[in-house]
Amino acid sequence: MEAQIIGKQVLKSGTSVGAHYREGVRARSNAEFISKLEGGMQELEETSYWLELIIESGLLHEKRVTPLLSEANELMAIFVTIVKNTKRK
Repeated sequence: MEAQIIGKQVLKSGTSVGAHYREGVRARSNAEFISKLEGGMQELEETSYWLELIIESGLLHEKRVTPLLSEANELMAIFVTIVKNTKRK
């Protein structure tokens, strides 16, 4: 039961990142673009939280989840760089 609940949360927050990015690409201003990407960053943080919870609860072995956490961290670094560069403009 817990696995299904947490799995749904990972699915929601994980897929929301892409939706925020797509909305940002279609933004009408830099401010709107930044806002959408920052929303995506919040979803990345939430996704990382759920993935860490999966490891800590023992629902999945750390080896299976670590690559996903790494990818979330890489995406966060990309989003942070994009937002910083956009704010400098």
